Amino acid sequence: MMLGVVRRKVASDASSALIKRKSWHWSRPVVSTPRVSTAVAEEIFLHPGCTRSFSDFTFSGSLDLTSSRGIKDNFLPQFTMHTWKRPFCSNSGDLVDAVVPFMGESISDGTLATLLKKPGDKVEVDEPIAQIETDKVTIDVASPEAGVIQKFVAKEGDTVEPGTKIAVISKSGDGVTHVAPSEKPAEKATPEKKVEQPKQKVESAAAEVKKAEKPKTEAKASPPPPKVTATEPQLPPKERERRVPMTRLRKRVATRLKDSQNTFALLTTFNEVDMTNLMKLRSDYKDAFVEKHGVKLGLMSGFVKAAVSGLQNQPIINAVIDGDDIIYRDYIDISIAVGTPKGLVVPVIRNADKMNFAEIEKEINTLAKKASDGSISIDEMAGGSFTISNGGVYGSLLSTPIINPPQSAILGMHSIVNRPMVVGGNIIPRPMMYVALTYDHRLIDGREAVLFLRRIKDVVEDPRRLLLDV
Repeated sequence: MMLGVVRRKVASDASSALIKRKSWHWSRPVVSTPRVSTAVAEEIFLHPGCTRSFSDFTFSGSLDLTSSRGIKDNFLPQFTMHTWKRPFCSNSGDLVDAVVPFMGESISDGTLATLLKKPGDKVEVDEPIAQIETDKVTIDVASPEAGVIQKFVAKEGDTVEPGTKIAVISKSGDGVTHVAPSEKPAEKATPEKKVEQPKQKVESAAAEVKKAEKPKTEAKASPPPPKVTATEPQLPPKERERRVPMTRLRKRVATRLKDSQNTFALLTTFNEVDMTNLMKLRSDYKDAFVEKHGVKLGLMSGFVKAAVSGLQNQPIINAVIDGDDIIYRDYIDISIAVGTPKGLVVPVIRNADKMNFAEIEKEINTLAKKASDGSISIDEMAGGSFTISNGGVYGSLLSTPIINPPQSAILGMHSIVNRPMVVGGNIIPRPMMYVALTYDHRLIDGREAVLFLRRIKDVVEDPRRLLLDV
């Protein structure tokens, strides 16, 4: 995190003066007579995570600072105010609030999934103290200061928004006791009962009237019973079963996949690819490739380059329907489906058409690592014009992938299996892979889909086509 430095120069002369909002109370008023003074340079250091708000007002002419009202009345049309804010923590002396950070433009809230610390634990600057689970990624709430956690304001399972206070941290550790959170409500409950008892005796007459009206009020205010729909059956509890709430990511994936089925006219076409030449290319140059580029040469980069070639030959595969219009994308951003313990995420390789094999492999490794450890950002998963899903890493022989909205097609890769093939009139074993293309038949005709998949097959079976562009 960067350390912000703000420089302000204060100079007073006959024509101008600069007044800071934090310095309203001066020991003596400023007179309008000209005075000579030296320029004073001031530096204000904003510690990462601290909420600071300060403003500069620039006036012209003489000033009367005996009251802020006089400034507003006399010089309101003539001043300019500049305000700086750091919104993700608040600092009041020794106590600092840790709040939910900005989670992305498309994410308005999240669920407080896990509290990584307990009250009384020591924390360092930027050390994660809680995790927020969103529809797409898991975001850490970091401590803005080094100190001791005094208390947690929110609890696990709460829905929180950016700026919501999560914990209070004491920089010095004063007043922090190791008390379990479950004991705090019990201490507060006792005095509340004592205060309520005398009120009931004094206002007994009013209470009787309220009791008579209570049944009517409660009958009106009681919420209707939850409706049980056919799509979400509430099964009766059984032995050796347990009910676990779905994570936000899993609910989001379920919603998007079902929306895809309900919206698109899904159709899948298949082909098979002989992997002999691509595997031989990798075997021949894997050592030299690692030595020069510092990354292993895999099969995925070959399929990404093949997909780029196919999208360039069939631009309609890279397009999408928007209302009554068709949007043609003049860029190629390839999404790579990655399965993680928390659910499916789809990071995006930007401008794949401008990348070589080494750059693609490096980007895939970086994104896959971030997706696995949960550090991938929203921006790294946003967009994408075409998706590649490799179910072969799990042993899938054949499948029909579902389109990732708002795209129009998805390529499914599968496991490589040696099968007897006829080559030159002879039956020999060959490493074969089934490939599948699911596409939106509202936009893409069968001809374009088959030609696209055929281009994938031709490039993978003979990578020299990429060099000759044939």
